Formats: sequence, structure tokens, C-alpha cells
Amino acid sequence: MAPGLPSAMDRPHFIGIGGAGMSGIAKILAQRGAKVAGSDAKESATAEALRALGVTVHIGHAAEHLADDASCVVVSSAIRKDNPELARAAELGIPVVHRSDALAALMDGLRPIAVAGTHGKTTTTSMLAVSLSELGLNPSYAIGGDLDAPGSNALHGEGEIFVAEADESDRSFHKYAPEVAIVLNVELDHHANYASMDEIYESFETFAGRIVPGGTLVINADHEGARELTRRVSGSVKTVTYGEAEDADVRVLAVRAQGLKSEVTVVMGGEGLIFTVSVPGRHYAHNAVAALAAGVALGVPADELAAALGAYTGVKRRLQLKGEAAGVQVIDSYAHHPTEMTADLEAMRAAAGESRILVVFQPHLFSRTQELGKEMGQSLALADASVVLDIYPAREDPIPGVTSELIIEAARAAGADVTPVRDKAEVPEVVAGMAKAGDLVLTMGAGDVTDLGPRILDRLAK
Repeated sequence: MAPGLPSAMDRPHFIGIGGAGMSGIAKILAQRGAKVAGSDAKESATAEALRALGVTVHIGHAAEHLADDASCVVVSSAIRKDNPELARAAELGIPVVHRSDALAALMDGLRPIAVAGTHGKTTTTSMLAVSLSELGLNPSYAIGGDLDAPGSNALHGEGEIFVAEADESDRSFHKYAPEVAIVLNVELDHHANYASMDEIYESFETFAGRIVPGGTLVINADHEGARELTRRVSGSVKTVTYGEAEDADVRVLAVRAQGLKSEVTVVMGGEGLIFTVSVPGRHYAHNAVAALAAGVALGVPADELAAALGAYTGVKRRLQLKGEAAGVQVIDSYAHHPTEMTADLEAMRAAAGESRILVVFQPHLFSRTQELGKEMGQSLALADASVVLDIYPAREDPIPGVTSELIIEAARAAGADVTPVRDKAEVPEVVAGMAKAGDLVLTMGAGDVTDLGPRILDRLAK
């Protein structure tokens, strides 16, 4: 058994092993020497990447997939209580471990940086993982998306730093005890779990309270929700603020667009720094500044880390260029909350110049659409034209009266050109009829809309 491997997790079984968070934990455990197995609903490149590490991956969920000698069963909040493997675990008396507890165990004894916030977690975590690796610090990391290939969302490094994306959606980030915590923003989301902003603030306060003695909270100085959280935790934890606000400890003086890159100028500790980030837009530039402040809080020299941040070239589904055909570029965006949608569309507008921006948007979750459908529609008004699909349900059951029509009506009221499409298979043809050479097409959403990028490119190429 490899050093640092929790004894209760030497033979884990993951239900839903192909998910972003679950696959990352499984990968690190396998790299530490555990005998890992699991199941997922369908075959995927992630499943193949896990198999390449010696992980046993079953397709479909069945009681017989769970080995009798499994040391534990790892689940996420998305796993339903009637899952047959979960029922089998109860019969066998095998302990059930939430993925957040598994991740917390992997961080034990290391110097964790936990990245939290309503938006930007995956990008910021990725920036830290790439830049710290570039400096030879060999961090371990667990990210909610792939850097450049299936399975690149996690790594067991030999260094003392562990960078982890900290998910607030189900309050699982309360399990971590970071040396440095980042809070990028605080907004109401995940409406099935949070009924009000007060509940959100309480949850983030609990997260901040988990920072180890002597640790640091790096927090946004520009975002009102984050500023309110700063006021609430003031005096109980050391804080370092960042942003364009005059009172920010790490102040952003300028973000200059350079095509699909950004030049960022900051002042910290009275010293000026200029560095380049290979992704467009203020939103991503501010993520890089948060990463910079967190690394410095751990003792990494600011100038070295600023230079290393230039090695970050993006993460899958975060304004990822999928290809070009007939003079049209197709870009994939994971944005599914109005703030994220607006940030990505503004970033693309700054980078696009005179090019038209066309969006294929798939709403994610009935509860989110019910609460934020109007704001989603208003965000789509930033595009030149949009195609809107049916809601991707993910883990939710339908809510009566909640459909994509809520978004379409709001978008049209805001002056947007919107085309509803019920059948995903029709989208490539619809987009081909809309797009002209020089246009940018964004596939946008947290569901399976990402699958449409290659199909759109194939159709455009004909």
C-alpha cells in the first residue's frame, strides 16, 4: 500500500466513476496504489483513461458489479438511494463514503488549497495546477474538468501542495480543512439545496471557518456577495482580497485583450506585475489573479508564479476551441448560470472584433431554469443569434410549467434573435443555415450540448 493511502480506501468501489469529481478521486487513489473499481451509466473516454491506470470500470449499474471484498463504496450526491450497488453495499455491510470525505482523506497531511465560489472554480483550480507544476512543485490536484485529455482532471503529485475544487452545491466543501481557501464569488444557485442567500452565506462562513489556524482566505473584493462574506468573517480568519476595487490587497489595474489572450497588470505588496493569460476576458483574468494570490499565500514567489500562469492554455469546455470549418470557429462553453453566460459572451465579444457570435444554448436543471430563466434569456441577448434547446434534466425530475420557453420569452423581450429547437439532431443543420464565414459559434451549457460541436463542424465542412 502506497504511503498516504487511507487504509479504508485500499479497495474502493465508485458508483458513477465517470463523473468529473468521482473520476479524479479514483485516479489519485489508483496512482497511490489502491485497487480501484467502479461503475458508470455509459462508456466514455474517461472510463478508458481510468482503465489505463488499472481501474476496473463496469458499464451500467448492477449489484454484481460490487465485489464482496470492497473496502468502501464511494458515492456523490447525485447517486439515488435505490441504486442497486448501494443496496448491495448495505447487504454486505460495506461502508458508504461520500466523495467529499474521500477527497478530504486524500488531502490529509498535505498543504491544501481549496477553490470555492459560484463560478470559476474549475478554471482557477486548473490555473493553479498548471502553474505550480510548471514551477516544479509537483502538486496533487483534483479538478472538475479535464485540462487537455480525458483523465487529466487529477494527479497524485510528489509535492506537498494539494489543489482541489471545493463544491458548495451540496455543502460538501465543509469537509475540507485548507491552508488556503479561495472564494471567487458568492451567489444564489443550486436552488434545490439552498432556499435563500442567508443559507448560502452561512454555508460559505462554515467553509471559511474550516481554514486551518494560520491559514488564509483569498476572496474577491469586487463581488458584492464576496464582500458581504468578507464582512461576516472579518476578524475570524486572515483575508487577502483581490480585484479592481481600490481597497483590494492584490489590485487589478488593467486587463487588456490580446486576441484570445489577456495581459493583466496587478499591484501586490507595493510591487507591480504584468503577466499574460492564454484565455480571453476579465472573468478569466481575475481567476488568474486569485490563483496568484493563493500561491503567494503558500509562499510561492509572486514573480515566478505570475510568469508560470502563462503556461495555462485552458481547460475543456471553458471557451475551448473545438475547430474551424467553412471559416466558422466552433467554441465550447460550460456556462450555465447567467453570470457565467454573460462573462463568456462578453469575453468572446472582446476577442471577436466584428465577427458575429451565435450561441447554441442548453439550459441545465429545471430548478435553475425556474429561478433564473429570465436572467438566462437576458444573457443570450449579448449574442447576435441563439438556438435554445430543451432543458437538460441531469439529476432532477421535471417541474410543471418549467420549460425552455421561459428563457426564450425573456430573450426575445430583451431583443434577442432566438430559434427554439426541440430535437438536438436538427441543430447542425439549423446552425449551418445561420452561420457565415467569420462567425463564432458557441455551444453553451453544462449538459450534453458539448457533443454538438463536432457535428456542427462536420456539417459546416460539407
